[in-house]
Amino acid sequence: MKTEYIETIKQEKRVRFVVLFTLLIVAIEAVVGITSHSMALLADAIHLISHELIFGLNWAAYLLVRRLQNKHSESYDTQKILSLSAFTSGIFLLATAIFIVIEAVERLNGHDEHITNHNVAIITAIIGLVANIICVYVMYDKKGDSDYNSRAVYLHLLSDILAKVGIVVGIVCAMLWNILWIDAAIAIVSALIAAHWARNLLWDTGRKLTKTQD
Repeated sequence: MKTEYIETIKQEKRVRFVVLFTLLIVAIEAVVGITSHSMALLADAIHLISHELIFGLNWAAYLLVRRLQNKHSESYDTQKILSLSAFTSGIFLLATAIFIVIEAVERLNGHDEHITNHNVAIITAIIGLVANIICVYVMYDKKGDSDYNSRAVYLHLLSDILAKVGIVVGIVCAMLWNILWIDAAIAIVSALIAAHWARNLLWDTGRKLTKTQD
């Protein structure tokens, strides 16, 4: 129990850092996305807002588990609590991906607003990419035996890295070759990546939650 308690505290601190650091990036991307009319940046900011809710849930799960472990309570399966948190994360991520696809498709059909300040947009996207890499480094588990709750946060961040690479590519294409639709198209691709990740997470945690005790 003592080893599990120490591990819970360690993971809790990692997720807390991700929550606070991501909140800062959300604020930056939202402001620049609105002022530069970047659909990709706005989509990523929306995505990160959902991540903040999810990461907050993941953080709360660790707080609850730590409290139960501190009381030496045997009435609850703490691993299932963490798996339930991760399962809920998958639902939120899937819903957000669907919302982003709808918004991006509307932008593709409208063609009303496009990026007006490519330099600011691409710098902001790169800052967000670096921030995600830092968070991934914080959450990386060298031993590979982390729980589903920690894994959920880690995979969320990995999907964000892929999304931001796409954002940078989209902005560069719009800036150099005036391919105006690429920005929204990249947002759709990013959302599909997130949806695929959410499906896998729901499958894994669903099996864990429905598995009967031996």
